[in-house]
Amino acid sequence: MEKAKVYFTKEITPESLVRIYEALGVELKGDVAVKLHSGEDGNQNYLRPEFVKPLIQTIKGTVVECNTAYDGARDTTEKHEKLMEKHGWSKYFTVAILDAEGPDKILEISNGKRIHKNYVGKQIENYDSMLVLSHFKGHPMGGYGGALKQLSIGVASGYGKRYIHCVGKENGTYEDMFQVDQIQFLEAMADAASSVHKYFEGNIVYLNVMCNLSVDCDCCAVAEDPCMKDIGIMASLDPIAIDQACIDMVYASKDPGRDHFVERVESRHGVHTIEAAEELGFGTRKYELISIN
Repeated sequence: MEKAKVYFTKEITPESLVRIYEALGVELKGDVAVKLHSGEDGNQNYLRPEFVKPLIQTIKGTVVECNTAYDGARDTTEKHEKLMEKHGWSKYFTVAILDAEGPDKILEISNGKRIHKNYVGKQIENYDSMLVLSHFKGHPMGGYGGALKQLSIGVASGYGKRYIHCVGKENGTYEDMFQVDQIQFLEAMADAASSVHKYFEGNIVYLNVMCNLSVDCDCCAVAEDPCMKDIGIMASLDPIAIDQACIDMVYASKDPGRDHFVERVESRHGVHTIEAAEELGFGTRKYELISIN
């Protein structure tokens, strides 16, 4: 497989977010879903709506989210919509909870390593293309969170999230989510990510914003403050390459907080998600990094 193109800018501004999207040279067609993290109530690190506003307005996108598999401010549609209003998403954008109404849509995974179907919100059918806009950071379970996690756990319905976490166990409980083999869980995430990428194949792009680099996810109501300085923004058509490029940039950093971040990634075997995704064949870890102004 040829090297994927990954674009990079050190500038983290609303304007540079638009520029790096435009550098991809593609136009997302029809109704565009913008999958991002709305931020758990109490979290301080998630991307703010004001930051992404120019880009979402440029592509005329709808901000989409899915309910969580754990208790909190986003585990039901009613609570999630209230939080999206509180966090300002509804002020600027049309917003939609993809799994607001059932039944879930099932995406088949013919070559899955651990799971062979992925439960996503039925309203995904309303969209022709998708922008996966990820805040790159650490994660308590996945080691790191980027494009692949956003594609898998992020796009899955509340039930689908639990299904991935439980590595395909039907009607798994909340407790079951924390009792699975870690490697199998990461491979299930890669499986799920492949199904969403293929669903929108040719009409999906990825942006990773490397700022507020905490070891904790935006799903954490109580999260550690960032341990590293901001790095920049990346864009690609390949979700595997963009995550690999972000990981590589963290490893190459001389920042004093780099070791703390790397420990979170390595203690959870986070890079295995990227390895498993490449083996599934929907992208590559090999990339050409292209810097833009």
